Amino acid sequence: MLFLFIGYGSGDYFCKISHYKLNPMISPLFNHLLIPFIIAMFLAINMGGSGTAPSFSAAYGSNVMRKSLIPGLFGITVFLGAIIAGKATATTLGTGLLAPEFLNFMTVSTILFSVSISLLIANLFGIPQSTSQATVMAVTAPALYYGKLNTAKLLFEIIPAWFILPVISFIISFLIGKYIYKPIRKRGYTISKRLNDNPIIKISIIIMSLYVAFSIGSNNVANASGPIASMTINELGIGMEENFILIMILSTLIVAPSFGIGSSVFGHKILRNTGKEIILFGKIEAIIISFISASLLLMASLTKGIPTSLVQLNVAAIIGIGVAKLGFKNIFKKTKVNRFFIMWIIAPVIAFLLSLLLTYIVDILRPMVE
Repeated sequence: MLFLFIGYGSGDYFCKISHYKLNPMISPLFNHLLIPFIIAMFLAINMGGSGTAPSFSAAYGSNVMRKSLIPGLFGITVFLGAIIAGKATATTLGTGLLAPEFLNFMTVSTILFSVSISLLIANLFGIPQSTSQATVMAVTAPALYYGKLNTAKLLFEIIPAWFILPVISFIISFLIGKYIYKPIRKRGYTISKRLNDNPIIKISIIIMSLYVAFSIGSNNVANASGPIASMTINELGIGMEENFILIMILSTLIVAPSFGIGSSVFGHKILRNTGKEIILFGKIEAIIISFISASLLLMASLTKGIPTSLVQLNVAAIIGIGVAKLGFKNIFKKTKVNRFFIMWIIAPVIAFLLSLLLTYIVDILRPMVE
């Protein structure tokens, strides 16, 4: 954490040291922005690990795609989703919760570092975690501390969506599973070798997996690029309204490729937990799960720019299908879903508390640094 405090305030002290030691030809401003971007890339690596499961667990669990192909496809599609459909969510996290003038070097570094640690803990346990919820809570901490929180956006748009969307995902999946999929399954259509080996079914699963990854790009990349964009504009001293989108796109170009790295590092364990250990997927089920979860997330991204959890939408859809097949008691007895719920509560709380603590420490040390 020492690097955070050394770089606080206007960044003069850090810039002078790094300017002298790293390269006299490099601008001090570049050195000043370097640490937050490195933390953002570290966060993106953790997001890549967590986001691999909801994207490709259906394809992997139904044995349609090899594990080695997943990181590359995931990284490319996430990047496209961020560039094409990520504007609204990046705006929410960059300007919608905390006044953008407060998103300076230290605040953004604190936010991204706190989220990274909470997600790293979840990834080490092999639990797919909501990056968006952890990020929102990490942004909320300094916003509360400085008395600049946009409570209307948080309490009446974002938090309600966190509860409503997974319920919708579960209900739609359960109804489809009970009244459409299950009757078809009883007639033996879903276990037909001819149907399951049909290339159209396999291609559909792959398309749905890419669709999920695209939706992740539209929502989760903003967790890093949104705050980074506001910070960069503040440090450059340029206009927020006319430059935010351009800086956000440039930030995305740096952050998004790290998702593929995270998928390679953390993806296998999480894929195994969600794809193989929760429920034995059928190919039709895989298409249903992917379509429901991705559509709900993309809708949240495009309509309101709400940072929300694809992980939870995906698991809710999986549980919906599972309950339709096995019943409520069996799905919770035979799977590790309970462990998921515990980590979903712990990780955002860790992000909030760590961000609040670091914000307090930085504020206390400000007179010493300045």
